[in-house]
Amino acid sequence: MPNDFNGLPLHPLVVHATVVIIPLAAVTVILFALWPRFRAWAGPLPMVLSLVGLVLVPLSTSTGETLEKHTAKSALLERHTQLADGLLPWMIGLFVFSLVGYALYRRSISGHSVARALTAGVAVLAIVASAGTSVQVARIGHAGAKAAWDDTNMSPSSPKPSD
Repeated sequence: MPNDFNGLPLHPLVVHATVVIIPLAAVTVILFALWPRFRAWAGPLPMVLSLVGLVLVPLSTSTGETLEKHTAKSALLERHTQLADGLLPWMIGLFVFSLVGYALYRRSISGHSVARALTAGVAVLAIVASAGTSVQVARIGHAGAKAAWDDTNMSPSSPKPSD
C-alpha cells in the first residue's frame, strides 16, 4: 500500500474517514435497534455504514503498518497498534448484527412472523457491538494521538517554548 497521497501520509487521511464512519454506524445501529420509527426511515443505512466501516478497518491497519515502517518505534506507538488490532472483531460483530437486524426487520414488514425474543436478542447484541466498537475506536484514536503528538511542543503536557 502506498505511504502517501500527494505528499500527505495516507494513514491519517484513511483514519479520519474511519473515525467518522464507524461511530456513525454504531449510532445508527443503536437507533435501529431501539426506535421503530428510525428503523422504518433508515432501512439498510445502518447495515451499509457498518459495511463501509468494516472495509475501512483493514485499510486503516494497512496504511498504519506502512506508516509505521517510516516512524520511530516507541511504547506509545506499540500501544496504538495493539489496540488497532482489536477493532476488526468488534466491527465484524457490528456488521453481522446490523445485517441480521435488518433481515429480521425486512421479514417482519413482509408479513412473516418473527419471534420477539430473537429480535430483542439481536438488538441487545447490536447495542453491545456498537458500544464496544465506539469505545475501541476512541481508545485507538487517543493512543494514536499520544503516539503522534506526545513528544512535540504541541502536547498539552509539554512546557511551552520560551520566547
